[in-house]
Formats: sequence, structure tokens, C-alpha cells
Amino acid sequence: VYGFASAYLMTGEERFLEGAEIGTEYLREHVRFYDNDEDLVYWYHGLQVSGEREQKLLTSEFGDDYDSLPMYEQIYALAGPTQTYRVTGDPRIMFDIEKTIDLFEKYYKDDEKGGYFSHIDPITLDPRSNTLDKGNNRAKKNWNSVGDHAPAYLINLWLATGEEKYADFLEYTFDTIEQHFQDYDNSPFVQERFFEDWSHDKSWGWQQDNAVVGHNLKIAWNLMRMNSLRPKDEYVAFARKIAGLMPEAGSDRQRGGWYDVVARTLAPGEEYYRFTWHDRKAWWQQEQAILAYMILKGVLKDDEYLLHAREAAAFYNAHFLDRDDGAVYFNVMANGLPYLLGNERFKGSHSMSGYHSTELCYLSAVYTNLLINKVPMNFYFKPKPGGFKDNILRVSPDILPKGSVRLTAVEIDGKPYDNFNADELYVKLPAADRDLKVKVTITPV
Repeated sequence: VYGFASAYLMTGEERFLEGAEIGTEYLREHVRFYDNDEDLVYWYHGLQVSGEREQKLLTSEFGDDYDSLPMYEQIYALAGPTQTYRVTGDPRIMFDIEKTIDLFEKYYKDDEKGGYFSHIDPITLDPRSNTLDKGNNRAKKNWNSVGDHAPAYLINLWLATGEEKYADFLEYTFDTIEQHFQDYDNSPFVQERFFEDWSHDKSWGWQQDNAVVGHNLKIAWNLMRMNSLRPKDEYVAFARKIAGLMPEAGSDRQRGGWYDVVARTLAPGEEYYRFTWHDRKAWWQQEQAILAYMILKGVLKDDEYLLHAREAAAFYNAHFLDRDDGAVYFNVMANGLPYLLGNERFKGSHSMSGYHSTELCYLSAVYTNLLINKVPMNFYFKPKPGGFKDNILRVSPDILPKGSVRLTAVEIDGKPYDNFNADELYVKLPAADRDLKVKVTITPV
């Protein structure tokens, strides 16, 4: 759904919007649960379909999260609908987003010590329930529960609405990350898992004291986005720290590409961070590297960042694109050959859909054209009548440095339209009783 919506934003092709809207409607009809008593929205873990019979699975079936409601599933349920909302302003989507955020605030948030818990009990909705011990998830916090709000839905929600409460949520998210995730006295990698009091959890499941390389890069990328909304020296310093450390600690300096999971620390006598399981390279971690170094170059103007971005993009384009059958490989081996065994031979699974690959297409085009090469871009929207508050269509393609781009042209249903704010990047829509097709041109300054 996210992929279809992003494709429409870039191309204006109706088939992509049709896919996004049908997909969103399917999610609402089949995977969404509205609790009338609590006035909250939950999203099911999955569906088990047998003929005409459809069984909804509320709790996770995955070993790491079994019999719980993991927050990352609720977060990523919003990714596609929120991107679709940016295009259409469908008020039903906004209702679902708001009620899901209410769920986060009521049951996942730690109001005392900050951040969000990673799992809650499906019956009591308690993050401290003893039932969560079976997955070692009682009263725990992690990158997914604290930080994944921003790239999955929250930045796009702010882009669509401009509301201060979502900017505040973003600032809270990144201040929490900046305060707790840095651990540079002990490791070049961030600390990703925590107990309730923010002490480090180095005994959880598969992660133990290992680092997910892509999460470090993801933090740098999103810190730079946030810095363009509410600038702070701490955000830039943290992003620069990650950008400086990661190439030696997490990338393949000989063959190119970025590794998956490695040890966070060196054992005595070691010079390189050990692979936790293998030396394969996953598609989504390449995305984080490309976007992180692109936005760092675009905002901070350092050519070294552009070199890393181009190297990562070259490896991805050479090895991850299946030019015979289409789509993107899940994993490649260290030398770039596709890894086609087990679940990793699939191009679609519970952990791989269109989100990461199309997010890379969309945002790499935005950063390359608007921030680096200074080339105008067109974007497309199709707002519903009265969908957006006060008929204001916000068209900024991402959180970019203030004053770096302007809205220079607007067409509605193929005709020039001049009621727009060039600097604030919004269109004042005319009153209408039908969907309007809006084309905008964003031009670098």
C-alpha cells in the first residue's frame, strides 16, 4: 500500500492510486479492529484463510513476540494508509491513525521514565504482565517501539497535516533516542534494547549484545530529517557521529554494501566486528545507508557523504535488482550474488513487502534531485472533497531544510492554478464536490 501511494505521488498514474486505496480499504475491512468501548483502533497480526472462512489473529505468531501485541506491528500497520492519506486526505484514514496513536499513548507509553514499551499483554494490555516473560518482553523498550514511529508514519503524518502535536511527538521521539541510544564509550554502535529504567538489555533473544547495522544508519537519516523541522545541534552531532563510524564498523570496504548484524564490541585481539550469523547483506539495510548519506550530503554539503551514498547505491543497483523477473532480492551474499535459500529466497514475506524498496525509490529521487543536483520535481495528489482541514493541501515531499525548495507551479485537473503558498509549500484547494487531480512542481532554491 505504501509503495502504490508513493508511486502515485511520483507519477500521477491512476492505477497506482487505485492499488493504494483498494489496499487501504482491505486493511480497514480485514485487519483493523475498532474497540467501541475504549474508542481505540488495533491492527490484527494476520489472517488465516481457509476457503471462505477467515480467522483473524490478534496476537503475534512469531517466536520473538508470541502471544503478545508487539508495538512494531501496530506502527507498521499505519505506513501504507498514512502515505495514502497524504494523497487523498480520506478522513476515515485519519480516524484510524488518530485512534491507533491513542492506543500507543494509553497502553504503550511509559509516562514515568519515557519512551514506549515494545510489547503489551493482549488481555490486560499491560506492558509489565508476567505473560510477556515467555518472550523475554516484559517491561522492555527497543528501537522499534521508540524510534520506528518517525519513518513508518509520523513524518508523513506531519507532512500531510502540519499539526504541532505531531511535530511534538517527533521531537519527543528523537530527544529520547539522542538521550538513551548513544553508547560510544563502549561501542561504535548504538544500544538498541533496554529495560524499563533504560538500563541496557544485552540478553534479549537473538540480539544479545549485537548491533543491527541498518538501525544505526536509520537513526542518522531520520535525525537529519528531524533537524530540518526543529533544528538542534545534538541531532546533527549524533548523525555525524554515526556517519563517521559506520563505514569501518558496518560496511564491506572491499566489495561494497552493508552488513546485517555484527557484534557491538571487539573481543581481545580482534580488529573487526564479528558477524553474528553470516556475512550476507539485506536489501533494507542498503536503503538506510543510501538515504542516510544522501540527506547528509544534501543538508551538510560534505562530499564524503556523497561518496558513501553513491557506493551504496551502486552496490544495490548492481546486485539487488532482479532484472529478469522483477522486484528486489531479500539478501545477497558478501560478493553480491543473490541468496536464494529458505525464506530469504522470497521477495515477499512478513518482513518484506514494497515499503523499504519503494521508500528508497521515492526519497532517493527527492534527495538527489532537490537537495544534491538541484533539479525540479513534479508530485501528484488527488484530494477528496473536504478531506484536508481548511482545504489546505500540503505538498512538501519530505522534511527538507527550510527555504531549500519552493512550490513554483500548480495544476488542477490539467489547468494552471495560482492559489498556493510558494514558500510554505501548500495549495489552497477550491471548493469541489469531486476528487481533484493536483500536480505540483517543487523547485530547488
